[in-house]
Amino acid sequence: MSDLSDKPCIICVAITGSLPTKENNPAVPITVAEQIESTHEAFEAGATIAHCHVRDDEGKPTSDPERFARLKEGLEQHCPGMIVQLSTGGRSGAGTTRGGMLPLAPDMASLSVGSNNFPTRVYENPPDLVDWLASEMLKYGVKPEIEAFDLSHILQAAKMHKDGRIKDTPYVQFVMGVKNAMPVDREVFDYYIYTVKRLFGENTPWCAAGIGPNQIVLNDWAVSAGGHARTGLEDNVRIDRDTLAPSNAALVKRVTDLCEKYERPVASWQQARQILGLRAA
Repeated sequence: MSDLSDKPCIICVAITGSLPTKENNPAVPITVAEQIESTHEAFEAGATIAHCHVRDDEGKPTSDPERFARLKEGLEQHCPGMIVQLSTGGRSGAGTTRGGMLPLAPDMASLSVGSNNFPTRVYENPPDLVDWLASEMLKYGVKPEIEAFDLSHILQAAKMHKDGRIKDTPYVQFVMGVKNAMPVDREVFDYYIYTVKRLFGENTPWCAAGIGPNQIVLNDWAVSAGGHARTGLEDNVRIDRDTLAPSNAALVKRVTDLCEKYERPVASWQQARQILGLRAA
């Protein structure tokens, strides 16, 4: 195993998402206040990126900029220095409403650059919408996190980077384990890493996310391979088959335990910002 002692691991916590409910797990934070409290616990546990969705009064996903503004303000107050990453995902709205929060100028925002299948529908990311979201991120100084559900998404991100639609080196996250999309496959995972390094440079940071019981699998693969890790109740509401996760912080703790196992330091928020080329808090 290679020496990872000089490669701090950034932990991203996806706190809520669009799908999990209190019925799935009472710990899922739905209101803005709940999300701020849950993120604060995760921040203290070692997470340095908060991947954020918001819900309406009925608990359904929305892209309401006002709710995102309240969440962003609360996180900046209670989790000083933490990287705030807002979601432009397609479950929260359609068309340009998906980017209505970008004028808030968060540190980062998710950007899916291509379409793929989801469990019961097509996750549509048409080229004109992708270009518009990317242009809004450029306009407001928001760093995109490329959510790669397929190899083609990494190649498309490289094309957008080369022609200037994406500024600076993209931060690519491999998403594996979504039903009907890319399954959890170690050879594919390793090829994703190879592709990112080939296209963007040997030292380019990357991240990985696994869905459901595969969350801990991808956490292990990412930490041991020198990448960064995403966890949180958006992707997985359980510790194991029989046990619900008591909090986002508990899922973050699983990643910090892996960092200890592989002798990697957990990145501080200052280190995370430096690794990703973000402005100081």
